[in-house]
Amino acid sequence: MKNLKLRAHHFQQMQDHIFQNLPEEACGMLGGRGDQVEVVIPITNQAHSPVRFYMNPVEMLRAFDWLEENQMEMIATFHSHPMGPLHPSESDVQEFAYPGTAVLIWSPVDEQRWGVRGFMIEAAGYREIGLILLES
Repeated sequence: MKNLKLRAHHFQQMQDHIFQNLPEEACGMLGGRGDQVEVVIPITNQAHSPVRFYMNPVEMLRAFDWLEENQMEMIATFHSHPMGPLHPSESDVQEFAYPGTAVLIWSPVDEQRWGVRGFMIEAAGYREIGLILLES
């Protein structure tokens, strides 16, 4: 995957979930088809930590069932780094479990704004992908 296509409301849904869970890391799944996001699925961070996340497995199973029923697949995951960095951490790379899917990472860029970047995690580390905002 070179790019991931999203709409403005997808960014807003992820950001809302992240802000509701501060100071902990927030996480979730992005469902869709190909490289087009169709749905944001917030998942509880079972680690309840500001520096780690572990998606609640029961919520993930429900999400996978819902995606399958709606002829979609998980095409990406997202999570926040409330204290940075705005790229995958060493543990993100080591614990990554979904080859072929993208990872979106959110982190503060200054006192008032958060940024988001997309990545593909691969055996040699990670590479950035483009995030394309589609018209709503």
